[in-house]
Amino acid sequence: MVGGAQTFKKLVDKFYEGVAGDALLRPMYPEEDLGPAVERLQLFLEQYWGGPSTYQEQRGHPRLRMRHNAFKIGPTARDAWLLHMRAALESLELPPLQEAELWGYLDSAARSLLNSAED
Repeated sequence: MVGGAQTFKKLVDKFYEGVAGDALLRPMYPEEDLGPAVERLQLFLEQYWGGPSTYQEQRGHPRLRMRHNAFKIGPTARDAWLLHMRAALESLELPPLQEAELWGYLDSAARSLLNSAED
């Protein structure tokens, strides 16, 4: 619907460019190299949006809340994540309906992972 693997590769690469320089978000990625995180998010998004089930074959059920529970995700962290994701999404220059559909999911997912009311 939104362009397949190439679209998600561009989205995720651009998103992690922002994360790499973010003093709040970067420490939430314990690996020195963000490459594995890039791959995991790309595979997850591809699967969620109807692509191959590679993510589940490699990592099992996504269990997003469980996988993110180790990190304190308050409103400021959520907003920082959304800021970088918004910039990444806008860089794709998708048609408006596709952009709105993808943004709706990303925004909802970010809000669902809040696990702290405090920053």
